[in-house]
Amino acid sequence: MGDVQMVEMTNEMLESLGSYCLRSKKKSAGYIQKNRWLNDRFEEGLKYVQLLENQKQVGFIEYTDGEFSSRVVHADGYLVIHCLWVSEVGKGYGTQLINKCLEDARKLVKKGVVVITNSTTSWVPSKDIFLNNQFEVVDTAPYDFELLAYKFDNGTENPYFPHDWQERTKKYSNLTILRSFQCPYVDVATENIVAGAYKLGIDIDIIDIKNRQELMAVSPTPYGIFSVIFKGQLISFHRLTVHSVIKKIKALI
Repeated sequence: MGDVQMVEMTNEMLESLGSYCLRSKKKSAGYIQKNRWLNDRFEEGLKYVQLLENQKQVGFIEYTDGEFSSRVVHADGYLVIHCLWVSEVGKGYGTQLINKCLEDARKLVKKGVVVITNSTTSWVPSKDIFLNNQFEVVDTAPYDFELLAYKFDNGTENPYFPHDWQERTKKYSNLTILRSFQCPYVDVATENIVAGAYKLGIDIDIIDIKNRQELMAVSPTPYGIFSVIFKGQLISFHRLTVHSVIKKIKALI
């Protein structure tokens, strides 16, 4: 392993080094929107920490206070990890980044750290690395979501998910996207849904979630920042190919 550095991003460093995801397409709308979103969230205390090896970006972790999180979970007093990504497994990168988050949580006198996982998609962090770092599953939700927590005191109350997921989807009959730009890939995910709807001649409603209060009230999954609903049913919470979009919509027509 070469020279490894952990860099906590600021507005100025984000301008020079850039964010991790979609960095090969820095002029894309998704990348620009993500950086803009980060700049706004830094004022709320969000941490975006990159791992560099020999000055090359090899991983990152993003986390914030539960009260400001972009995940649909009741976790006041905890830090919530949004994303964890590394370029190579087996080098300990992920554990280093998780330990940084745990260290910050202790300094801030938090109850602990939580993360949402899902075994069916790479759009949320992998469960195994957190289990290997003493996190425990404390709640579950439909569509294979799990809530993992590392609590500093076993007597502390667990964080938890809402339990009205089905009621949330029933509100939307038209093809609807609920989104925020916490993830830079939301832009291309939206484009694929729009392209599929256009080929089928179906109108689409796009709702940009403005704040955490709205997110907690309307999102039909714990992931929160991207949901596609049609005829009261969840189609997806992650990016689909245009072909998959058409197939899923046709199944409900």
